[in-house]
Amino acid sequence: MDVVIVGAGFAGMYMLHSCRQAGLSAVVFERGGGVGGTWYWNRYPGARCDVPSLEYSYQFSEELQQEWEWTEKYATQPEILRYAEHVADRFDLKRDIHFDALVISISYDDDRNHWTTTLADGTTTTSRFVVSAVGCLSSANRPRFPGDDTFTGKIVHTGEWPHEGVDFAGRRVAVIGTGSSGIQAIPIIAEQCKHLTVFQRTASYTIPAHNAPLDPQYVRGIKADYATFRAKNALTRAALGGDTPTGTRSASEVSDEELDRILNERWAKGGLLFLGGFNDSMVNKVSNDRIATWVRKKISSIVRNPNTARLLQPETVIGCKRLVVDSGYYDTFNRPNVDLVDVSEHPIERFTPDGIVVNGKEHEVDVVVLATGFDAMTGSLLKLGVTGRNGTSLRDAWGAGPVNYLGLTVNGFPNFFMITGPGSPSVLTNVLVSIQHHVEWITSTILHLDAHGHSAIEATETAQESWVQHVNGVASMTLFPMCNSWYLGANVPGKPRVFMPLPGFPDYVSRVAKATAEHYEGFALTN
Repeated sequence: MDVVIVGAGFAGMYMLHSCRQAGLSAVVFERGGGVGGTWYWNRYPGARCDVPSLEYSYQFSEELQQEWEWTEKYATQPEILRYAEHVADRFDLKRDIHFDALVISISYDDDRNHWTTTLADGTTTTSRFVVSAVGCLSSANRPRFPGDDTFTGKIVHTGEWPHEGVDFAGRRVAVIGTGSSGIQAIPIIAEQCKHLTVFQRTASYTIPAHNAPLDPQYVRGIKADYATFRAKNALTRAALGGDTPTGTRSASEVSDEELDRILNERWAKGGLLFLGGFNDSMVNKVSNDRIATWVRKKISSIVRNPNTARLLQPETVIGCKRLVVDSGYYDTFNRPNVDLVDVSEHPIERFTPDGIVVNGKEHEVDVVVLATGFDAMTGSLLKLGVTGRNGTSLRDAWGAGPVNYLGLTVNGFPNFFMITGPGSPSVLTNVLVSIQHHVEWITSTILHLDAHGHSAIEATETAQESWVQHVNGVASMTLFPMCNSWYLGANVPGKPRVFMPLPGFPDYVSRVAKATAEHYEGFALTN
């Protein structure tokens, strides 16, 4: 093949389509039983996108944009999966996708300048190029606890949810983790179960979604000029919300009354753009403190039990971890069948056959939900068993953290590309916009190599060293590094602490365009 693509989520599907359009032979290997990537696996109750559906969608086909009808502002997992299936069928993608195909190794042949991809069943495929489309949030982080093998109930992970679902009726349920998946699932589970115990290590800032059915008139307006809508979004730092103006003043300078007015407006609107009411929310600690204090007071006004309200108030910078978008999360803790257990000072000691012990007290439960997130950005990449030039493994090359150039290529791994890899804006953006940018760059680069007689491309060592410094330098000018987040790999024991995504989509696009225009500056092209 010309191209082997790993993963059939939104990145892998568009990469396959783009290769076909360019006349390149391509095949996709997908470990799951269907398309959709994270939306195939994350079927937990309440799973929903935090980017508005009219933005979290493909834009490569105007016909697709016009024909698909979203029903809600923030689409649910089932609707997003239906969309992925529709795209796969509409463009006949499945004939080149191998499902239940687990990649166990991808190795480079120095002499022949090709890659061999090996599946768990022993099947091998050789190709000139390999594209990783495994996603940033696709490798479930499953912590072990003493005695968890003795628990007689059911243990499930939000990122690997049983396709048949889980029946919570009449059951005592534990949810471990209060990141995005836990915050989305907790209100739904609380409505269905007999009793819910939430085990929280670190409180998260979460903003209401205020989700609602889409207004047909609003949709018609967007579809009448989708191109302009997309262009506005691409010019924002996160590649979303182009129609929502960013504040022009500092939160450190306005009066208390003005701060309250602006934040109340943003809270009422809801969503990820809450911090956009001011122009320095993520770069000015004084401004951030004022906003965080306002949110803590808001939590206290919603949650009736003072002690529970206190535990639900994060102590960190707001926004240094990804904001969560919720539906009734804080109100859920006013329910009589919901308890919150703080495990920050007294961690979970052990599981027993009937429950979970914290600080000497056993909490009896029938079902445990692990909402413990992912080995983000690098976890799925490193599981591919990639071995580059001279037998060097990607795991060894990234032993001190991921190094690459522009989040796209790695020195010593010729013709190996990453879509939304570490070092690119990826998870700090509407990821479908970042996916499109990378897919189209990879395809055009392959065509450039072929047109100019080049056999391989990779990052130079100097360029990737400079790029890692640049990413961390940009991050250091913000408040992102001020807490232990999965952006830094802090949720996975033993993982190197390196800030992995790059803040700022437009500047990144400009830098990629400049390097490309200057004869692929920073890349080594070989004949």
